[in-house]
Amino acid sequence: MTAAQRVPFCPITMGLLLQSLSLLLLGSCLHPATAFPKGCYPSEEEGLKTFRCSNAQLTEVPRDIPNDTNKLYLDSNQIPFLPRDAFRDLPLLLELDLSHNAIARVESGAFQGLAEHLHTLDLSSNRLVSVSKDAFSNLKATVNLSNNPWLCDCRLQELIRAVELAADSSGGIVCESSPQEEHVGKAFLQVIADTDFCNVYKKTTDIAMLVTMFGWFAMVISYLVYYVRQNQEDARRHLEYLKSLPSKQRRSEESSTISTVV
Repeated sequence: MTAAQRVPFCPITMGLLLQSLSLLLLGSCLHPATAFPKGCYPSEEEGLKTFRCSNAQLTEVPRDIPNDTNKLYLDSNQIPFLPRDAFRDLPLLLELDLSHNAIARVESGAFQGLAEHLHTLDLSSNRLVSVSKDAFSNLKATVNLSNNPWLCDCRLQELIRAVELAADSSGGIVCESSPQEEHVGKAFLQVIADTDFCNVYKKTTDIAMLVTMFGWFAMVISYLVYYVRQNQEDARRHLEYLKSLPSKQRRSEESSTISTVV
């Protein structure tokens, strides 16, 4: 093949190489976005970096959330619980929306690392029945706990006192169940206006302790009475036995008994 014949081949080859290089560069630029879970995407809203995962069919908190995120939307998914340190890599988070999920358990330390900046936390419309106040330790955010199937007891009372409820959300905290049947279906803040669940629990515990102590005391008294009566019966039988002996032998037995006692 002559040099003249090889000339047309060079531009074609170079074109193919350039096209391949462009595709590689484009793929590398798009790669970070494809690392996000399906249905999740970053954006900027009112100058704040936002990460939205609404209606993304998530069953757990995503791990690849940008750590400079200010607003995080994980609402309308199927997340069942929040593990410890679920958001520890989000030090700049200001708003966290976890509403309309299936959250039934919040582990202690789930919001660890968010105390300094977080000012809004939405846990409404989940499946929360009972949560320890320790799960919200040091958290300064306003919290929405409405529309959950709460068990109204001392634990919920302690939780409500430990957090700052979001405005107009307190009426949505309703007793789905309660040790007192008359409280079911009522707003919790309405119930605790007349009932102190923690004092009721303390009184119940004190009464149980008193009943237990009385039971032990009664057992000790019963044993002492039985012991005294048994000894009296033994002494009576021994005296009757001595009386039945001949005089000389009886005196000898009595002397023996006295010397043994001495």
